[in-house]
Amino acid sequence: MNVLLIYPEVPDTFWSFKYALKFLGKKAGSPPLGLLTVAAMLPKEWNKRLVDMQVTKLTDRDLAWADLALVSAMTVQRESTHAVLARCREAGVKTVAGGPLFTIEHERFPEADHFVLNEAEVTLPLFLADWEQGRAQRVYATTEFASIAHTPVPAWELADLKQYGWTSLQYSRGCPFRCDFCNVTSLFGHRPRVKSSEQVLAELDALYRAGWRSKLFFVDDNFIGNRQRLKADLLPALIRWQRGKGIPFHTQVSIDLADDEELMRLMVEAGFHMVFIGIETPSAAGLAECNKKQNKGRDLVADVKRLQRAGLQVQGGFILGFDSDTPSIFQRQIDFIQSSGVVMAMVGLLQAIPGTGLYDRLLREGRVTEQLASGDNADGTTNIVTRMGPEGLREGYERVIRQIYAPRNYYRRVKTFLREYHRPPFAEKVRGEHLWVFLRSCLRLGIFGRERLQYWKLLLWTGLHRREHFSLAVALAICGHHFRRTAEAHAR
Repeated sequence: MNVLLIYPEVPDTFWSFKYALKFLGKKAGSPPLGLLTVAAMLPKEWNKRLVDMQVTKLTDRDLAWADLALVSAMTVQRESTHAVLARCREAGVKTVAGGPLFTIEHERFPEADHFVLNEAEVTLPLFLADWEQGRAQRVYATTEFASIAHTPVPAWELADLKQYGWTSLQYSRGCPFRCDFCNVTSLFGHRPRVKSSEQVLAELDALYRAGWRSKLFFVDDNFIGNRQRLKADLLPALIRWQRGKGIPFHTQVSIDLADDEELMRLMVEAGFHMVFIGIETPSAAGLAECNKKQNKGRDLVADVKRLQRAGLQVQGGFILGFDSDTPSIFQRQIDFIQSSGVVMAMVGLLQAIPGTGLYDRLLREGRVTEQLASGDNADGTTNIVTRMGPEGLREGYERVIRQIYAPRNYYRRVKTFLREYHRPPFAEKVRGEHLWVFLRSCLRLGIFGRERLQYWKLLLWTGLHRREHFSLAVALAICGHHFRRTAEAHAR
């Protein structure tokens, strides 16, 4: 049995880092973790081939080779996914579709032959058993949340790791919070389920043996959902594993990490240098509206700075378009982002995703439009009828992203961050490729870029005042180039 594992093309987004990756000579951010994990669950005697359309094309030769195609996708890949399924059908290749996109809206994809929905640990074995008997059904779904205690090491050997800027790993699924707009809990539940430290180290060892020495993203929606297990099991194991390696880790957490000095210290010692946090809004009314209880009643700027001083760079997610938002929210968001030093600020309009409390409420109110949620949190679109008029909301959104990613404001924010940031106990090892990245940045940003004045001023300031952060300053300058290009594309 010859099996194609196809990951459809991802459009240019805030998180694609397309323009930044060019400086690194990479084609894509990260290999498709979910699809590679599914590959490890397939029968060992099957021949498997990965086609990640971020780094390679799906060819007619691939389709002629395949007996079966497994397609996994997120909502943002909807358009490319339709095209992929159509090509498979035209070539006579049976398709099996799974992943978040299909779990949410599989009925929109009549081109697919079979659907393996929800968590593959539960539904994939059912499909495989029926497939072997020649009686595969069209849809396999479950309300059961899987144990991930036996989830296998992803089949990294199928991916050309040299093409990627970072790799990824999953420690837990589920989140204890109930944010109104988020579909994480409908997909994965409220009780965080975790892997053992032995499982995580086995995945890390596999990547290390494959030659991986760069950044790694723990894709957990809330890495600190089970603090007891983190402190007692995983983080001490990671600290031991990191000795002599220096692999930088990045993950997603809730803002209440700032309350736990021990947890911050252990995470930094284990190699975590960056965390993404859904800050959403500085408006107390907006936080109450979306049930963001963990953010309410806090000094969010002080929380961000506490994390930065502990050695954790904070990436932030921000939302515009809550019912309680007034025209003043746009400047409030700008002021918060600038004063907090959240360099990588993802700002988008509120979207209603099926399976969320927000979607159900707005559907009852007749406020969900025919436009589908894009899956891109920062493309400036929305699928809801907002209280604020669409023109005012759109103009305000464009004003926010233009201002926060204008070179002067962006580089000023980098300095605000670097003044607070404490260098972690270890840093990523400097390699020859880093020199080439720096030289490319000098050429593209320092000579030909419209931000060249701010670029050189930042590097001079960093060299004089924060020399230990020089490589980080270069990296953030490169990221700023990507964010500006993306923001300009979305600010029509």
